[in-house]
Amino acid sequence: MPEIRRDGIYRMPAEWEPQNSTWIAWPHNKEDWPGKFNEIPWVFSKIITILSKTQSVNILVKDKSYKKKAIFFLKILSAKMKNIKIIICKTDRAWTRDFLPIFLKDERNRNIISNWEFNGWAKYKNFKNDNKAYLKVKKLKKIKIIKPNYMGKKIILEGGSIDVNGSGLILTTKQCLLSKIQQRNKGFKIHDYNQIFNKFFGTKKVIWLNKGIYGDDTHGHIDDIARFVSKNKIFIAKENNKKDKNFKNLNENIRIVKEFKRVSKQKLKIIYLPMPKPKFIDGIRVPASYLNFYIANKVVLVPCFDDLNDEIVIKIFKKHFKNRKVIPINCSTLVWGLGTIHCMTQQEPN
Repeated sequence: MPEIRRDGIYRMPAEWEPQNSTWIAWPHNKEDWPGKFNEIPWVFSKIITILSKTQSVNILVKDKSYKKKAIFFLKILSAKMKNIKIIICKTDRAWTRDFLPIFLKDERNRNIISNWEFNGWAKYKNFKNDNKAYLKVKKLKKIKIIKPNYMGKKIILEGGSIDVNGSGLILTTKQCLLSKIQQRNKGFKIHDYNQIFNKFFGTKKVIWLNKGIYGDDTHGHIDDIARFVSKNKIFIAKENNKKDKNFKNLNENIRIVKEFKRVSKQKLKIIYLPMPKPKFIDGIRVPASYLNFYIANKVVLVPCFDDLNDEIVIKIFKKHFKNRKVIPINCSTLVWGLGTIHCMTQQEPN
């Protein structure tokens, strides 16, 4: 595993580091949940309500009518409204993890906004509002903003394609960033991304996993397969059914992490999370995964799917998050939008 030069200008804090707020966009695109959209505002409201009890939540809403809708739902669930800021901002979808800026720290530990290009996962044509949403964040926060580039080229990067431990390690996949299918940055190789991650995220070593899970329309996002939960601990998805389509790919990812640990001599603890049984909605396989959790200041929100493994997974989370309350969220309908809790949240550090 090649060492990267330690000349990073910025650092991306880990998700478990103290947060100033969580950014969420209120759902409005009914095409993302065909036939089941009516249930979605309730799921969003439940997640926002839980977060609002202990920290600030910024909600982007399409227009004034959606602002009224959001307030209506949140008040019914007794959200702590004084911790909620509702901001009118047009978006195409609600997956803020991928289109909102990533908050970084500069050399003086000050927050800065890094705005990466977003192109609808190189799959959807309606992404222009999402790609401009950073302007609203910039206006509200009034802090320095950078637009990362490499060799004079803008960089397309989604927050769901990377995961950091805040101390020099980053997880990503070859399928997402190096494939010519749904290609993000034409001509970029491993070396190029390694240098980008070093400069903007303070990364010293990159763990390149291979493929994501079936049903994931992002073509290989990391936040469905492997996540850091502390500086030296990784949760990784494991499929135990040899007949399942994910069996081979997830085992290969586990092998890669083990090999990285051996070669780099990192004191990494690897914790296996079982996968839920394959979940289909209207005959389409959806990316149901327990790895799409979100770590907030005092809680960890874990997606569940009315599956036998739900209880097993929650016990694992409780064992490794003793200082946070672990809260299961039923995402059986939310996942019809091909994403769950991590996809719809973006953390802003203190």
